[in-house]
Amino acid sequence: MHFVVVASGSKGNATLVFDRDTIILIDMGIPLSRLETELSRYSKTINDIDGVLFTHEHTDHINGLRFLKTKKMYALEGTLPSTNSNQVFLFETFKIKNICITPIPTSHDAINPCGYILEGSKKMVYMTDTGKVCESAMKYCRDANFILIESNHDISMLLKSERPYDLKMRILSEYGHLSNEDSALACANMIGHNTEQIVLMHLSEECNTKQKAINAYHKTFKYCGINIDKYRVFCSDQWSSTYGGDPYED
Repeated sequence: MHFVVVASGSKGNATLVFDRDTIILIDMGIPLSRLETELSRYSKTINDIDGVLFTHEHTDHINGLRFLKTKKMYALEGTLPSTNSNQVFLFETFKIKNICITPIPTSHDAINPCGYILEGSKKMVYMTDTGKVCESAMKYCRDANFILIESNHDISMLLKSERPYDLKMRILSEYGHLSNEDSALACANMIGHNTEQIVLMHLSEECNTKQKAINAYHKTFKYCGINIDKYRVFCSDQWSSTYGGDPYED
């Protein structure tokens, strides 16, 4: 299993997952040209995508929906305006070719937000845009090879920012976004013997830095008695692609 976080952040989100002969896109909140550029690196086009998963209906996750009219789209009820989407259900597994997919709940100010567990040649957790990690989802997340999890903000930077008070409170709430420390603590409870890589997602451009997010993980893992050097921990980006998983094989 190989993956590319094409973009992650408040300006747009999209992630490609390659596993054997299957290609899955998670969210489409970016211009089509950017997705096509990334696919071309693998000698693929948009027509090679086997299915598109959506996490929730906020613009930075569905803004490119109009480009996917012929694609098979999957989401929880209320997420997509299109009648062409396939409705999926929490904790019920479905398949796209060789990949088994299980939607799991997230906690965000959206109609019906979710993350996904993808299981093919490897296991992946994809969880972004959530104010907390729901306890009911945790058992599904444990011991994944690849954990892609939100690490949105540094609390001190957020509180000192010029953002309106109501926005700060929304972000800090259980329906907002995970702080670096909350993300690290949740991840510390997910990792297992099979865990290889941890990708920190949806970093705020104004209220976080990659170094602060990584530092929070180091401190939290040390506090929990976990040797973080066992894992590759790295951050995704808003404006450039981030590559992870196994080396790509066509």
